[in-house]
Amino acid sequence: MPIVPPTHSVERSLRRAGAKIVVGLDEVGRGAWAGPVTVGAAVTGLRRPPEGLTDSKLLTELRREALAPVLADWVTAYALGHASAAECDELGMTAALRLAAVRALEALPVEPDAVILDGKHDYLGGPWRVRTVIKGDQSCICVSAASVLAKVHRDGMMAELGEAHPEYGFADNAGYPSPVHRAALEELGPTEHHRLSWAYLDGLPKWRHLKRIRVVPGPGGTAAAESAGEQLALGF
Repeated sequence: MPIVPPTHSVERSLRRAGAKIVVGLDEVGRGAWAGPVTVGAAVTGLRRPPEGLTDSKLLTELRREALAPVLADWVTAYALGHASAAECDELGMTAALRLAAVRALEALPVEPDAVILDGKHDYLGGPWRVRTVIKGDQSCICVSAASVLAKVHRDGMMAELGEAHPEYGFADNAGYPSPVHRAALEELGPTEHHRLSWAYLDGLPKWRHLKRIRVVPGPGGTAAAESAGEQLALGF
């Protein structure tokens, strides 16, 4: 099935409602076992995008890497924000995503009037005016640009981390689940770059004692145990 190219449709609707500067946000690394969660922010205006732009997941690695520098020169502005593995453990994924997004937005040289956020969950919230768009990384040009820039940058970060930890295959798996990654974890345990609240540790008896559980306030002020891996499984 041919890929339908993204458009400025949502951005135009926000502009008609008074927003002059619209930024697209997309995240990468949410489901990884290791490394940061990264949020890309891109402002594109209403210009025609580079040929072949779409959601980074629909592009080959070679195509993403070729497109990223073209996008970096083409966009009006872009920035990246990260929340470390330790911050993912400490805060949980929803708050870690917000932290990374805020860091990206605050690093932009312009102040957006509205944000297009990929997905159905608004993990950003106020004071920004947010429009969530399911599959926005496929349908919205500014979100597609953010997705490619974030993916290529984070993959590069993980490849660099992999130089010190070659057994885990970070250059190939970017910290996501893979047979090589799991085998290294079973033998060597997690590194300082691994998320220790993730559910993968439940399947590693030798290292299960390292599992971190966050205790968060429940209804009525009661305490409830929550791991970032469990939160991820619930779709947050």
